[in-house]
Amino acid sequence: MIAVEGCCHGELDAIYGELARLEQQNGYTVDLLLICGDFQAIRNHRDLACMAVPDKYKRLGGFAKYYTGDVKAPILTLVIGGNHEASNYFWELYHGGWLAPNIYFIGHAGCVQVNGVRIAGASGIFKPGDFYAGHYERPPYNHGSMRSIYHIREYNVRRLSLLSSPTVFLSHDWPQGIEHHGDLRDLLRRKPYFREDINKGVLGSPPLMGLLRTLRPPWWFAAHLHCRFEAEIVHHGGEGTNPEEIHINDEDGDEPAVTAAATASAPLNPDEITLDDEEQDVEALPPPPPPSTTTRFLALDKCLPKRRFLEVIDVDAPAPPSLSSAPVLTFDLEWLAIARAFNPHMSLERRQGVYPDEPAARAAVEEARAWVDAHVLADKPDGQVRVEDVQQFVMTAPGPADDRVKAPRTDTAWPGLHSAPYYPNPQTAAFCSMLQIENKVDFPPAGNAAPAFGQL
Repeated sequence: MIAVEGCCHGELDAIYGELARLEQQNGYTVDLLLICGDFQAIRNHRDLACMAVPDKYKRLGGFAKYYTGDVKAPILTLVIGGNHEASNYFWELYHGGWLAPNIYFIGHAGCVQVNGVRIAGASGIFKPGDFYAGHYERPPYNHGSMRSIYHIREYNVRRLSLLSSPTVFLSHDWPQGIEHHGDLRDLLRRKPYFREDINKGVLGSPPLMGLLRTLRPPWWFAAHLHCRFEAEIVHHGGEGTNPEEIHINDEDGDEPAVTAAATASAPLNPDEITLDDEEQDVEALPPPPPPSTTTRFLALDKCLPKRRFLEVIDVDAPAPPSLSSAPVLTFDLEWLAIARAFNPHMSLERRQGVYPDEPAARAAVEEARAWVDAHVLADKPDGQVRVEDVQQFVMTAPGPADDRVKAPRTDTAWPGLHSAPYYPNPQTAAFCSMLQIENKVDFPPAGNAAPAFGQL
């Protein structure tokens, strides 16, 4: 059983409490919790300077005690990012990593497996002005970069588009146009102010709809718009299309076009008697198109009383856990190949370089997959790479008790709140070392290196 939460907004205690209530009420056991963004992994007061929210919402929330180990998450929890996050912490774990014991961030984009169930995700929201940019933001963030850092990039959409179909996909944004595949009238009755954006065609993310039609996952969960909404998208046969692919007619035109009339055989004489062995071979009929598949989309609300923020679903796992064992989180080997193949194209400047075309990209991923099989799986007889064998949770920043900056009243401005120092994260270093790729994430800005805890 998998539980899915919409926007978290730091309310972990309430979410875990509601989950325990549902388990007791319904007599089932939930193995995994998925959270669709606005998680707000605030470790200390300095992290609040890296979260883009009005001052009245700048509060620690409930995550810090999970981070310091005072409380442990009762269930394995997978998280993506939204548009109200401690962006500095999520950047530290760009490729994914443990935010706290038993709480794992999938990354700015990523795919992992839990007992063989493939779960992919895309963090952030869509803004056209930043979509084609590189990852140029560095702490200390200003008003603009604090927001642009969580805007999804083409780089990550291209990487995700190279996946084969996952079982579950998580996003914060809704895919653009998804409202037309559900009860639109009821949605507008509950959220009438959506009408203008819907009429303009700007509600949701265009790249995510492209990914949905490319990947065709059985389940897609989202949040962001603070309401529950269901939809079904039917995919009719054939292969999905790459949302970023540019289709080019590569025929050189040197050969004349061959028409059906030119290739048709001469009409038969109805009075002619033809022996069986003189008949021409008849071309076999083309195979029928693949059967249609369906993506079930569900958006959930934020965690508040009397709001529909949590859903429990039953997903068949290729390797279901025994009654006495915890779910096993493993890296997705296909995603590791994509991460290795595309790392050279990750730009740390505002301008993004040119990407390879899709055939070249897929060839690079195929080559990288062979490398992963030969090097990463070399000592893994079961063909799995457990995340905990590569990445272990480490407190890189101090908790609230060791942070010298204390929060002022929530109804005042924040003139004394300084930006958080830069903290390189050993989990990112371990991920890059595993794939033998350049660590482009741990790039300390000049003059903002993190001091030791005792110096804060």
